[in-house]
Parts: sequence; structure tokens; C-alpha cells
Amino acid sequence: MTTVSNTFVLVHVVLSLVGIISGLIMAGGLMSGHYYNRWINAFMFTTILTNVTGFGFPFTTILPAHIIGAISLAVLVVASIALYLKGLSGGWRKVFVVTSILALYLNVFVLIAQLLAKTPPLAILAPTPAAPAFAAAQTIAFVIFVILGWGSFNRSK
Repeated sequence: MTTVSNTFVLVHVVLSLVGIISGLIMAGGLMSGHYYNRWINAFMFTTILTNVTGFGFPFTTILPAHIIGAISLAVLVVASIALYLKGLSGGWRKVFVVTSILALYLNVFVLIAQLLAKTPPLAILAPTPAAPAFAAAQTIAFVIFVILGWGSFNRSK
């Protein structure tokens, strides 16, 4: 790998991790009925950039990560409309909660897939996405995010 591609990977990974961390803080706030504007803005900015930079890697065929990235970007467009254009007024608050939690989940889904694929001890447990360990990890994450989303949705006013 060249220095440019190493730097690109590093920027993409850092954006992703900052997006996940800020998203988890944002989600904690949403679950308690609070909107932490700085964390929300950090989450939106870094998660959009994570998705955009994900398409900057060389590829010859559409991969599942590309599909998830495209879905996430579409979800983030709706979240951005709810947040920045509609100011979370009326039902747009709930739209933002649902779409932001979904975008965070999708980012975590890809993180889990990458960890299982590229971390040697984990790759032994889940050598392919068809492996039971992959399904188990993703199911646990999904259940956690359903609970997180449900709590956030019910606390949004």
C-alpha cells in the first residue's frame, strides 16, 4: 500500500470511530430525552464523511459495504432534513431519532463485519459472513439497537 492509501484508510477509520463514539453519546442523550447538539452534529458530520469515503476505496464490483453505505447515506439525508431543515419540529423529531439511530446501527454493523473479517483471532471465529459467529454478533448488535431505538423514540417529545 502507498502512503496515500494508508492515509486514506486511516482517515476513513478515524471518521468511522468518531462517528460511532459520538453517535453512542448522542443515542444516550436521546434515550434520556436530551439533545446534545455538538454530539449530534459531530455524529452527522463524521458519519456522512465515513459513508462518502467508503466509496473512495478501489473496487470492481458492488459489495455489501457499498449497499449499506448507500442506504446509510439515504437515511442520513432524511435525518439531515429533519435536523437542519425542519429543526426537529413536530413529527420531524421522531423521524430524526429513528433515522439517526438507524444510521448509527449501520455504521456499527459494518464495524462488526470489518472486525470479524480483518482481526485474525476473530476471523477464525467468523471466516465468512455465513458463519454462526457473524450472525450471532450481528443479532446481538441488532437487538441492542432495537432497544436503544425504542427507548430513544419513546423519550422524544
